[in-house]
Amino acid sequence: MDREGLACCSPWGSQSRTRLSAGTERPHIYPRVFLLKTGKLRPRERSWGGSRSTERLGRGALAETENMLEQLLIHQPKDPIPFMIDHLQRDNDYVPKIIILGPPASGKTTIAMWLAKHLSTNLLSVESLIAKEYSPLAADARMHHQKFKMVPNMLLIRLMQERLKEEDCIRRGWILDGIPETREQALMIQTLGISPRHVIALSAPDTVLIERNLGKRIDPQTGEIYHTTFDWPPESEIQNRLMMPAGISEGETARKLLEYHRNIVRILPSYPKILKVINADQPCVDVFYQALTYVQTSHRSNAPFTPRVLLCGPVGSGKSLQAALLAQKYGLINVCCGQLLKEAVADKSKYGEMIQPFFEKEIAVPDNIIMKVLKQRLDQQDCVERGWVLHGFPRDLDQAHVMDSLGYKPNRVFFLNVPLDSVIERLTLRRTDPVTGERYHLMYKPPPTMEVQARLLQNPKESEEQIKLKMDLFYRNSAELEQFYGEAITLNGDQDPYTVFEYIESGIINPLPKKVP
Repeated sequence: MDREGLACCSPWGSQSRTRLSAGTERPHIYPRVFLLKTGKLRPRERSWGGSRSTERLGRGALAETENMLEQLLIHQPKDPIPFMIDHLQRDNDYVPKIIILGPPASGKTTIAMWLAKHLSTNLLSVESLIAKEYSPLAADARMHHQKFKMVPNMLLIRLMQERLKEEDCIRRGWILDGIPETREQALMIQTLGISPRHVIALSAPDTVLIERNLGKRIDPQTGEIYHTTFDWPPESEIQNRLMMPAGISEGETARKLLEYHRNIVRILPSYPKILKVINADQPCVDVFYQALTYVQTSHRSNAPFTPRVLLCGPVGSGKSLQAALLAQKYGLINVCCGQLLKEAVADKSKYGEMIQPFFEKEIAVPDNIIMKVLKQRLDQQDCVERGWVLHGFPRDLDQAHVMDSLGYKPNRVFFLNVPLDSVIERLTLRRTDPVTGERYHLMYKPPPTMEVQARLLQNPKESEEQIKLKMDLFYRNSAELEQFYGEAITLNGDQDPYTVFEYIESGIINPLPKKVP
């Protein structure tokens, strides 16, 4: 049964018997009731306006119940109670279960090795499976591989099943490197109840892959893979012993690519909801971090979710742009604390009259006034229904405590880290045309003529001295804020803004990453 078939089943059906297949019935069982009795699950909260722990509890409970039902349907034990007890005692619902696929020279083995090391999990490949000692299945597989240069599908899958039943795979999870190779293998894996949580498919143009493959070299002592252009070892000792692997000529690579493309289009539909395709035509480190980000997130459950996003970062880190992008794409309400204060003064509201003296004296507005203005905005119906993205507040731990005590608890928090040099470059080169109001940047968006450039003005608040003061203030408070928001995600903000947005977006649409030991 594939995952789509499992997804349509509900653990709370009212039928007294569950029909599994023609002519087959299972005794009635209640997974949720069983979990309640064993203390592994508490009743799920229906309101998602509560604390972060409430959200984790609800999502974790639903995910655990779905996982339990899935295992029951796959294995169909004669006696379900001992089966469920054994499943709960394993306590391995969140260990890595990853498949990494990709064409020759896409770097899938390197990414798989890095992930296995980072996640402290087991890396399984065809080569490692058939090299297993003291296994009759592995011995048969080696014999077939030596004679026919391949391993029969059924033998490979049985060998993989044998390996996955071992204690280290149960406790620490696994990564399959390049398995399944065909649609038939994928279906066999599903039939045996081997269910990955994440599937990554690497992709790159064939011309790039052929070029990569031609420069590939291998260290026979360590198994490490190097490249004559992109990754040449500095040590002469290693250089001298590197060997050219067999089967990497242009013709052989083209043949393997053709075979891969023919198979992969039939494999990927087996994993529609857990698949992520990553562009492998970029630095290997970037591919790795995208893969790591993906495998450290759980797939979104069916529980309702209203985003309440907090963006933290120093001046010039791009919070305003990211908030605008989120608001535009997902319909969130963009709440900029500084802008709220300015609007209150411009509207001459009662809070605006309280704020005006502080603006005139150019001193900080007291927290209690800021919180009243912020509360008024976050309580409006559009924020409650559609969710919000907040930036510019809180700036320190006291403000975070005040906001938390009043019930405004973000369920996604992102810290954008940008080095001082980059912030200075971003802000000190900004200019404004006093005639047209147009804003320019002397490096990224220079004025069209010398005449316009001559009349440009710089905001005094964007001088290098002012920026250094603000950066220093932010980083003095940021450590306490990051500790307060323990599930915050820290991102490198010193890159293309749309790349930053993709990372933020993945954190918004997926549940919070699990902590990996």
